[in-house]
Amino acid sequence: MLRALGAGVLVAVLCAVAGTFVVLRGLAFIGDALAHGVLPGVAGALLLGAPGIVGAAVGSAVMIVGVSMITSHTRLSSDTAIGLLFVGMLALGVIIVSRSDSFNGDIIRILFGEILGIDRGDLIVLVAAAITISSAAVLLARPFLLLCLDPEQADVSGFRSSRYHLVMLVMVAATVVVSFQAVGTLLVFGMLIAPAGAGALLARRVPAMMAWALGLGIVSVYLGLLISYHYDLAAGATIVLVTVCIFFVVLVTQAIRTSRSPQPGAPQPGAGAVGR
Repeated sequence: MLRALGAGVLVAVLCAVAGTFVVLRGLAFIGDALAHGVLPGVAGALLLGAPGIVGAAVGSAVMIVGVSMITSHTRLSSDTAIGLLFVGMLALGVIIVSRSDSFNGDIIRILFGEILGIDRGDLIVLVAAAITISSAAVLLARPFLLLCLDPEQADVSGFRSSRYHLVMLVMVAATVVVSFQAVGTLLVFGMLIAPAGAGALLARRVPAMMAWALGLGIVSVYLGLLISYHYDLAAGATIVLVTVCIFFVVLVTQAIRTSRSPQPGAPQPGAGAVGR
C-alpha cells in the first residue's frame, strides 16, 4: 500500500504537469489516442518477453511520428491523422491479444494497471520521469505558454511552434508510458484530464492550475486507495473514479458560486432606494 501510494503521488505529479498543457493546448484527443495507442506495443513486448514499458514507448513513438508525417505530407487535419492512427493501433492491439493465449491475466493489467503490484524499480522510473518532465516544464514554460495561447505569437517571439508542439506531445507520451503500469492505459487518460480540468476551473494562472491539479490528484490517489482497500475494489479504477467525481464536485461548486455572484452592471440590493 505504501508503494502504491508513492507511485500514485508520482503519477499525480506527472499528470498534473502534462495534463495542464493537455487542457490548455486542447490535446485531449491526442492524449486519449496515446493512452489507447500503446496497447499493441505493450502486447507485442510482452509476447516477445520484453518489458511492457519498452513496448509502450515504441507504440507512443509510432503514434507521434505517424501523426506528424500525415499532417506534414497531406492536407488532412491533425484530428483526422490522430483518429486514423488511434483506431488502427487499437485494432492492432486487439488482434495481437486475441491471437495469443498468454494474455488472459496480462490484458487486465495492461488496460487497468496494477498499482498494488508496483515494485522499487517502477518507483525509480516514476521518480526519474517526474523530475525530467517537471524540469522540462519549468525550462520551457514561456514557449509552452505562448503555444497554448497563440501559436502564431510563439513564432513571432522566436519559438517555432511546431517544434515545441512536438516536445509537448513527447511529454504527454512519456507521461502515458510511465504511468500505464500504475493505472493502466484506459485509466491514465482520466488522471491526465480530470485534475487539470478541475485546476482550470479553480485558477487563472498556469502555476496555480498545476498546483491545484497536483493537490487534487494526490487527494484522489489517497482516497481511491483507501476506498479500494476497505471495500475490496480495483485500486486503479477507484482512483480515477474519485478523480472524476472531484472534478464534477468542483464544476458544480463553481457553477453555484457563479450563479450567486452579482453580474457586472447589475443593481446592488438597496441601490435604488438611494436614488429615490
